[in-house]
Amino acid sequence: MEISAPLAYAGDPRQAADDVAALESAGLDAVWVAEAYGFDSPTIMGYLAARTERMKIGAAILNVYSRTPALIAQTAAGLDAISGGRAIIGLGASGPQVVEGWHGKPYDKPLARTREAIELTRRILRREVIDHHGVTDMPLPREKGGKLGKPLKILTRPVRSEVPLYVASLGPANVRMTAEIADGWLPTLFIPEKAHQVWGAPLAEGKEKRDPALGPLQTVAGGLLAIGDDAAAARDLARPQIALYVGGMGAPGKNFYNDLAVAYGYEKEAKLIQELYLSGKKKEAEAAVPDEFCELMSLCGPESYVRERVEAFRAAGVTMLNVIPVGPEPAKLIETVKGWL
Repeated sequence: MEISAPLAYAGDPRQAADDVAALESAGLDAVWVAEAYGFDSPTIMGYLAARTERMKIGAAILNVYSRTPALIAQTAAGLDAISGGRAIIGLGASGPQVVEGWHGKPYDKPLARTREAIELTRRILRREVIDHHGVTDMPLPREKGGKLGKPLKILTRPVRSEVPLYVASLGPANVRMTAEIADGWLPTLFIPEKAHQVWGAPLAEGKEKRDPALGPLQTVAGGLLAIGDDAAAARDLARPQIALYVGGMGAPGKNFYNDLAVAYGYEKEAKLIQELYLSGKKKEAEAAVPDEFCELMSLCGPESYVRERVEAFRAAGVTMLNVIPVGPEPAKLIETVKGWL
């Protein structure tokens, strides 16, 4: 099992990148850069490539609506080149509010778009001449307004012909597709003890169709990390994130994370969190998050307890433990957990 951390993208990205780079010597194996509708992630990933030497640099995630498959492939090739072969490209459909509200694109065919982005990215990195017609047309045909386009292959030579492609997925159909064709899986709000009841069937169904050449599906999940006799209190720091996702990421009936909370068994709580959050009562929504939810998706407590949590994530199939260190010595926390892996 490897260990990674997300980049805190909402603040000063240079300081955040410097902080993560400092964790490399402590054993951090990878960093994940989010995007949402803030700073773009490729720019920051490029900076991270210059500031680090060993750790992998992952996008979590590039959405498949605001970028063409060709641009996703170019980003993968460019990041891999400047990092010396350390790129991981996380892909996903994001959500309707961001795709329609921020990018001005209709939220349609999310699975087809993701599948096509993976297929075309792999073909482009192999330097194939692309003549493809599906959700995306390459080249654009005359009947759709094309005039001068012709089949092309990527101009430069990628460092690797295969850059790992991970998918952020939650729903059964998307998880099934991820297990079938992706190199890795990026679930959100992952509870190891409940993961099998939610995703066990679609993961198994997808793996049945999986090309053995892809190797085993990699899974990235984790949570807040704090070690000490009084570290359990740090679990409460998960409340704002859970409330935001379960309560605020989408309208009623159109919130994937709310659906996940329901699938975990928190149906009443999920409904209340959403009602409170959407009515502007964010603190009340955070207070409504079940204590068990906060505990099971984090790694906070005495050392023996945190070691048990690490093993719970491992038993659930997690291959890269993604943690958010809490406290004044994040490097020490990374070094300690790295020693257990």
